[in-house]
Formats: sequence, structure tokens, C-alpha cells
Amino acid sequence: MTRYRLDVSYDGADFHGWAVQDGLRTVQGTLQEWITRILRLPEMAELTVAGRTDAGVHARGQVAHVDLAEPGLGAELQRRLARVLPADLVVHRVTPAPPGFDARFSAVWRRYVFALRDDVGDPLLRGIQVRVAGPLDVAAMDAAARSLVGLHDFAAFCKRREGATTIREILDAQVSRTPTGVIEVTLRADAFCHSMVRSVVGALVAVGQGRRTPDWIGDLLVLPQRCGDIAVMPPHGLVLDEVGYPPDAELGARQLEARARRDREELR
Repeated sequence: MTRYRLDVSYDGADFHGWAVQDGLRTVQGTLQEWITRILRLPEMAELTVAGRTDAGVHARGQVAHVDLAEPGLGAELQRRLARVLPADLVVHRVTPAPPGFDARFSAVWRRYVFALRDDVGDPLLRGIQVRVAGPLDVAAMDAAARSLVGLHDFAAFCKRREGATTIREILDAQVSRTPTGVIEVTLRADAFCHSMVRSVVGALVAVGQGRRTPDWIGDLLVLPQRCGDIAVMPPHGLVLDEVGYPPDAELGARQLEARARRDREELR
């Protein structure tokens, strides 16, 4: 089998998230169906993704892999997918993956960007920006975001899944206002748990509106379970911007590290 890496972008508005769901239009389901049809495979192709996105969430730099029996398919498969995929889903590249590559477990970080407006904004961009009551104190939001950097238990921000850890390492967190007035919340971490990014943004908005102090964000990190005071922001403002991988020689070692379950002992 040859493993291929797929670099993918999509507008998530009309997708019910990444993962296959019976009777629903999903990114994974659409890609798997077309790869199977194009290559006339006897069984459905199976994609592994760097980070599953929820319904309505967009991606600019999503990465997936698929194992296929035929070598040398990369450029041809990309061209054929370009002819049949819907306009809201693009596969930019299909390339043979280096040894040890796993789209999910080889990744060392994922970067998400959430777009906010605290003014009237541009109605043509309402599908990719979330409007909130303002004005927002961006400096306070940025200070609060930076307190999240490091290895922490993000249970207060996550929808718990049975057997899944909520310990993550935030590598970079910042909030800034662009020249056009868009407020961008950028979070880069080794991984994210379910609803974590949208919950973090919800907490930061509360700080920006003056309903909470920046110190409140840090206080949430000691909670052992989800905090009901945190609003989960709408999905359409969120974009998976990029996924980072180590040098090829370190891919296998990264897989082993990523598969190891974390617990609260690491935080001591």
C-alpha cells in the first residue's frame, strides 16, 4: 500500500462536520465517496484526518491521508478530484507521504483562527465572521489568551468524551484587531479537545465585554469539569488554518509520543 497525503480546504457551512455520518453530507464522506468512484475501488477508501472539525467549521489547511494499493497516483488523483468535487471542497495537493507519516498522530500542532466583529461589519462576510456586542477590549482579551499558554487541563472548556484526556499544550495564543476591524483569536496547540476553541473564544469575549476579568481565564484551568458559565461560540467564525509536522526523520517518533495518553500527573 502507498500512503498519500491530501491537503484540503473547505467551506464548512453546508457540511455536517468532517466525520462520516449516515445520511448527512460531511467532508470525509464526500472525499471518500469520490476517491472510491474515481479509482473504482472494491471497498470504500478510508481517510484519516489531522483534526476533526464540527458542523459549520471551515478549514484552510486541513491534512488527511489515505492508503491505496496503486503507486504514482498523486498528481493524477488531485486533477481528477478537481473535476468532480463540489465548489465548497478543494484538494490542493495529493502527494506520496514519507515513511512514518500519519495525518493525525504525526502532527505537532494545529492552528485555529476565530474571526469576530464588534461593529456592523461587512454583510458579505457574515458567513465567516461572528458579530458580538462591543466594543471589545482587545488588549484585555489578548492578556487573558496569553495566560492559557503552556500545558494545562482544559476540562473547563471541553465537552468530555469517555476515555479522552482534556490535557493539552497551548503553544501560542493571541488576540488582535486587523486594519479592517476584524478581531482574530489565534490558538496554536499540540491538539484540541471537542469544542475547546469555540469555548475559549466564548470566555475571551466575556473578558472583552468587561463581564469577566482577564484573571478569570486562568482560574478556569483548575476546574476538573466543564464550566457552564462559558458560552460556546457559533461555528462559522472558526477556521482550521494550518497543521504542522516535524521533519520526516522524526515522524515515527512523533506518532508514539502523540498516542501516549496524558493525565494530570504531568501538570505537577
